[in-house]
Amino acid sequence: MRLVRRGEGRATRWKNGGGVTHELAVWPDGADLSGFDARLSMAEVAADGPFSAFPGIDRTLAVLEGGPMRLSFGGAEVVLAADGPPLSFPGEAPVHAELDAGPVLDLNIMTRRGAFSHRMVELSPGDGLPPQTVALVARGKAGIAGAILSLGDCILFPALATAEVTHGRLLAIVITSEKEA
Repeated sequence: MRLVRRGEGRATRWKNGGGVTHELAVWPDGADLSGFDARLSMAEVAADGPFSAFPGIDRTLAVLEGGPMRLSFGGAEVVLAADGPPLSFPGEAPVHAELDAGPVLDLNIMTRRGAFSHRMVELSPGDGLPPQTVALVARGKAGIAGAILSLGDCILFPALATAEVTHGRLLAIVITSEKEA
């Protein structure tokens, strides 16, 4: 189990050069943007603009702070808010973000289609961890198994199979190998 506090992840430029993301975990370890099978990251989106294209990758995005953020998918629009559900979409989809009220902190999980799949599951007090949880990220002040987390803090590889959320809300990141499915 490893605790990564908000802002401690490895900082890397966005694929399209429009900003910086903090990588919380990547599989396989050390993989770059062209060679990962799964990647968990957090980014501050400070301006309107296009998302980077990731062909063959499935993505799920949740707003942790700020917003709302409007995502346009070639005519269709989805609004993401800090208290709203995550949104899943294909990485090759042309997406343009517009910010309504300043910067947004988001959480992003990406997996290589055909090799892995993922889910981002919201947990509330009393909830246990879903099987195959690889990370927990706090959506505000939260507690689990005696650990107190602040907004954006992440527990990687939680060895807490029987633990329950004691307070606050967490996002559980579940990754499954397509070979196991």
